[in-house]
Amino acid sequence: MDLNSLRQFLVVARLEHLSRAADELRVAQPSVSRTIARLESELGAPLFDRGGRLRLNEAGKLFRGHVERSLGELEAGRRAVAEATSEGVRTVRLASETFLTLTAPLAAYKRAHPSVEIELQWSAAEDMARILRARDVDLCVASQPILAEGLEQARLLDEEVGVAAALDHPLAGRASVSVEELAGQSFVTARAGHWQRRLLERLFAAHGLTPRIVCEVDEPSAIADLIGAGLGIGLVPGFARRMAAQLPLVWIGVDSPDCRRRLTLFWDGDSDLSAAARALRATITGWDWG
Repeated sequence: MDLNSLRQFLVVARLEHLSRAADELRVAQPSVSRTIARLESELGAPLFDRGGRLRLNEAGKLFRGHVERSLGELEAGRRAVAEATSEGVRTVRLASETFLTLTAPLAAYKRAHPSVEIELQWSAAEDMARILRARDVDLCVASQPILAEGLEQARLLDEEVGVAAALDHPLAGRASVSVEELAGQSFVTARAGHWQRRLLERLFAAHGLTPRIVCEVDEPSAIADLIGAGLGIGLVPGFARRMAAQLPLVWIGVDSPDCRRRLTLFWDGDSDLSAAARALRATITGWDWG
């Protein structure tokens, strides 16, 4: 059971598709198939169900968790040695669903630690537990819950989310609206999996409704501009309300206690964070989010 085989297994487990895994790994598909078969033979149990489509089974899920932790520990060991034998790990890695909210604390951290490189990557919340366990990143910031064992968390911000609309929109004069009143409205929103999209779908589903999405974007920062252009309305957090005031938009409250965003910092409770990562965690958790 070599490291390369374990890394290949994790890619196949994530994609549940041999040819796509082979493309990502840049190896021939038969080689990946042999690797999985060899692992299953060594373990004495199948890791995938093969009834039509490849599916990670319960044994595979159990094995995946151990592999992620094992490879994560090796990466943590490499970084610990680098920190102990040199001036320290000079890189900190942060994943988030959006970085607009984090701009100010990241700038403050960089001013205080100019020699540290900050590596940022976008991540869906559903992938954050995996990349934290694998030590692919040090810290994650999510605007939706991450349900996974072994993660530590610190709540950063709990804020109301409202609806933004163009100045000439029929709802523009309202102080608040109900979810039922939003049925049939055209929505501009983020791609599937993003917290704004999930919140929109969750709010509507609670009332037996489905939102009418007319514009789906990969850049959440573009949502306000598209709303201002009259393409539709969209959910906007309270944090962005201040910026929306600079655009031709109005902010309308939603009559639902569930229409909120809870920004949370996560890290792996079993890992030893580097000094650089601990300093960034302290900066973010100590920030005045009010």
